[in-house]
Amino acid sequence: MPEGDYTEAGVPNFDYVRDRIERRIATADGATELAEGTPEAASLDEQLAERDRAARERLEQIRRSMGN
Repeated sequence: MPEGDYTEAGVPNFDYVRDRIERRIATADGATELAEGTPEAASLDEQLAERDRAARERLEQIRRSMGN
């Protein structure tokens, strides 16, 4: 255990816990940033956009057929 990060009872102090959480958030943000820059991510974004467009068109078609 790093000196000063825990109490005598073995409980981590607030600063230690906050630092660990901030490091995990930074790591997750970095991984997301890296993943978004890949060709696979761009392809997935395009697929999702096409699916959303098709769903909106189908919903509009259903509404028209119901007379709304």
